[in-house]
Amino acid sequence: MYFKEFDIRWSDLDANRHLANSAYINFMSHTRMGFLIENGFTQRELAKNNIGPVVFYEHMYYFKEAFLGKPVKVSLEVAGLSEDGMFFEFVHNFYDANGKNFASCEMMGAWIDLKTRQLIGLPAQFNDAMRNVPHAQNFKALTKEDTRRFGKKPQNLE
Repeated sequence: MYFKEFDIRWSDLDANRHLANSAYINFMSHTRMGFLIENGFTQRELAKNNIGPVVFYEHMYYFKEAFLGKPVKVSLEVAGLSEDGMFFEFVHNFYDANGKNFASCEMMGAWIDLKTRQLIGLPAQFNDAMRNVPHAQNFKALTKEDTRRFGKKPQNLE
């Protein structure tokens, strides 16, 4: 399991003086990028291969509040990958200074070609890297159907 530690800053709070929704998203994003960089997905390598990650959804579960000045740890586990590496699913957990889990998130994303703006499988070096990191206990091989598990589709205004 991968961890990143953060201090809750004044700018991370909302009107209720606890950790804001947007701060959870920012902490998870920072954790994901740290994980990817440490596994060879540097800005230079991503630019060289003309690829970038996109988020399909982030489903948050909040258990307890988190407050200013308290350190938090955010974990990342690889919960799923498609065979070609195109689709990925990560699970994040938030822990307080005492190690108590106060929030969790399931997120799914994919990789796009930054020129064509189309989804693509990972080049072999990256796919191998993702396959060689520790996976969650309930790891799943993902398919395109898994990306639509909630049945949501774009809605047009009428």
